[in-house]
Amino acid sequence: MFKSRNWKLIVVALTIIILLAVPGYSWMKKTNKEHAERQRSQLSPLIMVPGSSATVNRFNELVDLLNENTPYKHSLLKVEISEDGTLTYSGSIKKEDNEPFIVIGFQNNHDGYSNIKKQAGWLDDAFYEIAKTYKFNNFKAFGHSNGGLIWTYWLEHYYSDYSYEITIKRLMTLGSPYNFSEKSIKYKTQMMTDFIKYRKRLPKNMIVYSLSGGKNYESDGIVPESSVEAGKYIFQNQVKSYTTMTVTGAEAQHSSLPQNKQVVRIIQEYLLKQQVKPGPNNSQNSKHKEN
Repeated sequence: MFKSRNWKLIVVALTIIILLAVPGYSWMKKTNKEHAERQRSQLSPLIMVPGSSATVNRFNELVDLLNENTPYKHSLLKVEISEDGTLTYSGSIKKEDNEPFIVIGFQNNHDGYSNIKKQAGWLDDAFYEIAKTYKFNNFKAFGHSNGGLIWTYWLEHYYSDYSYEITIKRLMTLGSPYNFSEKSIKYKTQMMTDFIKYRKRLPKNMIVYSLSGGKNYESDGIVPESSVEAGKYIFQNQVKSYTTMTVTGAEAQHSSLPQNKQVVRIIQEYLLKQQVKPGPNNSQNSKHKEN
């Protein structure tokens, strides 16, 4: 009687172990397969985030210009995030395109530090989904105006969740006001203070380019040049390299910067692998400084 009861307990225990082991083995097998697919992936997207008051269509002209003088055309996927986290997709990534453009925009695209933190959280929701779907192991990031601030907050607070299998190679910010409208670093905004506080979380092997517009000697018409330059207090000596560039001449004002021919050329040269065909718009007129 005692032995019979023991055998029943052993059978029940073995049954439970098998029932638990089967889904566990299936999950491990699926995870290993996804990891192998990610490691083999040739996909290296350029993920763009627009600034405040801008939609997922903000970079349409920029994308057209980037595709103008290239041997092949980059495909474009747009992802809009609503306040409840719902993702709306438009466009697509072509199967043969290893360097597509992905634009992530927000239904709530208002200004302000509190909203930038929310947008960074929504960016993370979108990044998680596209990373799961397309299984890339590296990417480049681009942010205009507040888009650069959103990327910076995301890198300091969310990127570590992915860093073991997805590498950010380069970040380019364009007219990003790291100290908002302040013209002197003596007066740090709360956002600037927090960026400095958490800067050691930034990826050490990331290359950063910070572009500013030179409509005049002080600003691009909206963002003080000193506010863009304040980025050095965040990135300098924290990442692999940090380079600042100032774009001058026509279309150097804040709202025109994404369409600026010099900016297009800089993106082609520093963010993309593409070879650019000689053309009238491919001359560069900018100054840059590496730190």
